[in-house]
Amino acid sequence: MGTNGTQELESPSRLIDAKIEALGDWRGEMLSRIRSLIRRADPEVVEELKWRGVPVWSHAGIICTGETYKSVVKMTFAKGASLDDPSGLFNSSLEGNTRRAIDFREGDQIDENALMALIRAAVDLNSSSARRPKKAATRSAS
Repeated sequence: MGTNGTQELESPSRLIDAKIEALGDWRGEMLSRIRSLIRRADPEVVEELKWRGVPVWSHAGIICTGETYKSVVKMTFAKGASLDDPSGLFNSSLEGNTRRAIDFREGDQIDENALMALIRAAVDLNSSSARRPKKAATRSAS
């Protein structure tokens, strides 16, 4: 609480900074590199924290999340199943109809150009979905 009785909120970007620093190992470095590539691919990206502290990057909808586990940093694309992946980056969560993920392990190299292309494709998909008019309710003639 602040001195005036209001709760001081930290920005999501600062909380992501703190999360990366707190990891203190290769996972923090990997998450930081991924975050940098997301920001380079989409300078208008919005950073958020959801679901008890999971970093989320959005632009006209969720682009992807950055979860950290003991042995992987998982980058999950919310609509990954709808994206072309000519470089074969997706290597996890391949069974679902909506999401796709990339698991990065310690020592993995990132194909930066392919990853940024995938991020831009996700932004384009979100933007085109946001522009699409919603179907009007149909009424049956009686």
